[in-house]
Amino acid sequence: MEKKEKVIVIIGPTAVGKTRLSVDIAKRLNGEIINGDSTQVYRSLNIGTAKITEEEMEGIPHHLIDIKEADESFTVADFQKVVRPLITDITNRGKVPIIAGGTGLYIQSVLYDYEFSEAASDDEFRERLETEAMVRGNEVIHDRLKEIDPVSAKSIHPNNLRRVIRALEVYHVTGTRFSEYLEKQENKLLYDVTIIGLTMDRDKLYERINHRTELMMQQGLLEEVEGLYKCGIRDSQAVRAIGYKELYDYFDGYLTLEESVDLIKQSTRRYAKRQLTWFRNKLDVAWFDMTDGDYEKKLTEILRYVEGK
Repeated sequence: MEKKEKVIVIIGPTAVGKTRLSVDIAKRLNGEIINGDSTQVYRSLNIGTAKITEEEMEGIPHHLIDIKEADESFTVADFQKVVRPLITDITNRGKVPIIAGGTGLYIQSVLYDYEFSEAASDDEFRERLETEAMVRGNEVIHDRLKEIDPVSAKSIHPNNLRRVIRALEVYHVTGTRFSEYLEKQENKLLYDVTIIGLTMDRDKLYERINHRTELMMQQGLLEEVEGLYKCGIRDSQAVRAIGYKELYDYFDGYLTLEESVDLIKQSTRRYAKRQLTWFRNKLDVAWFDMTDGDYEKKLTEILRYVEGK
């Protein structure tokens, strides 16, 4: 039987400390890091995505960062297509591939025998729904998904229009609910995977999220978003990310700056909650609680677990 390639995955809600841990594990285990966050692939989205800096990388090679312009799309299928050969390349060079990030579906699509059927597509149907969403709003399209596939509707936010339409498109073309379509594909692991999950007391995590949002504003998030806004970048996958869409509403005059910042905090807290629920339901994770703040002790515990597998 062919030996599976080893992969370490570090997941957890936003602001829990994945970036620092991934670098420290890579340093100890001769690893290279693959970005597993769907927003950090974009150039010009730095502060709002909490993108790792050159200094924070500490010389560890990082992949899939700054590979797309802000007006380009980058789908889960694109991620899968790029990451699988990358895992092989890193392994063949005698290094350990470490995927770190918070976009669960992207990570899952790489680890499992998850196939994207080009046959399950209908450009005309998709464009019709996109036009309808512009006229009548995202909620109308999401309600339609709720009627035919409540399981998918519960896991896909109404603002994630691309995925809502994709779920409707799969049902339209195949007659199979998107949730069932995914369920059939997610059973076989392709790698020898160790998944490390970081968690934290909810109040402390929410406090960190609020503080990080304030810090992002001090670091120039408003100016970063204004630059994209002035370039005329709208309705792209990138600027629908949390921290960007709320400030676009400020520049469009729908919200005050204070309301926008409060909404970023609220949206991020809700996202963190959804991330944890998703990871717990979908992946086989070894969880480590980072609440007590003794990072070195926790790092030692995690390394012992990884090396013992």
